[in-house]
Amino acid sequence: MKHNTIMNIGSINVDHVYRVPYFVKPGETLPSKSYQRVLGGKGANQSVALARAGENVKHIGVIGDDHTWIIEELQSSKVDTSSIEVGSVATGHALIQVDDNAENCILLFSGANHELDINSLSDKLTGFEKGGWVLFQNEMPNLNQMISLVKEMGARVAVNPAPFDDAAKAIDYDLVDLLIVNDLEAEELAKTKGHGDLGKLAELCPVVIITRGTQGAICYSGDETIEVPAFKVDAVDTTGAGDTFVGYVLSSVVQELPLKEAMQRASAASALAVTKAGASVAIPTSAEVDQFLNTMSAL
Repeated sequence: MKHNTIMNIGSINVDHVYRVPYFVKPGETLPSKSYQRVLGGKGANQSVALARAGENVKHIGVIGDDHTWIIEELQSSKVDTSSIEVGSVATGHALIQVDDNAENCILLFSGANHELDINSLSDKLTGFEKGGWVLFQNEMPNLNQMISLVKEMGARVAVNPAPFDDAAKAIDYDLVDLLIVNDLEAEELAKTKGHGDLGKLAELCPVVIITRGTQGAICYSGDETIEVPAFKVDAVDTTGAGDTFVGYVLSSVVQELPLKEAMQRASAASALAVTKAGASVAIPTSAEVDQFLNTMSAL
């Protein structure tokens, strides 16, 4: 099957990951158990997930000249970096604490991510094919305008509006073809758009997928509701699990797999991701996901 290039207009961060026994308290100095500096950002993570799922993906974004190693890192995962701009503003970064329960808390600095100029976006979309997919998260500026621009070009639009804030609430969801949110984001969106009724989210766009952690995932597509359970694994670090799900579920939708199968595949990928430390570095390959699914079906 032909793999058209997926355009991902998304954030690129440097993740500073600290393993801690518990999240640091106000006024406390807490020694960390370990430290990692790795590629992160929802956009970059999702591009890596798409590439490892077997898709051709071009990443569009901005980094600073302080972390140009990121280009090579993305290229090593077979992400097209030709539309990543290197500017003078510091690269976005995140300070991440991961505790003994594999939960995380994140402090985010947007940095160069917010330097993406919408006026230059059309040039960066070189190679876009009408009817192709463009992916967005909510860590970039002018989100509504960018969605409108690519929609006018004939794109199909996938949106993961995270982190969820007022800008996410203001997205024109009529322009969105595939919406992926977690359970907390879904509740906030339902308050804004559906009077608190999660079922009303189905009216926002053709396909709405809600991830629910250990409770699995649910999809609303027209009159159809699809639920899949989560795979049980020993979690080490949940950072990047949602981004892994987004990349793999979009890949499966692009390849026209049935929605239930797409969600199962994405759930398997995110389950594998949480068994390793880090975000992008923990994202599994398509072959690893296949092996995991085969093992699970044999049990």
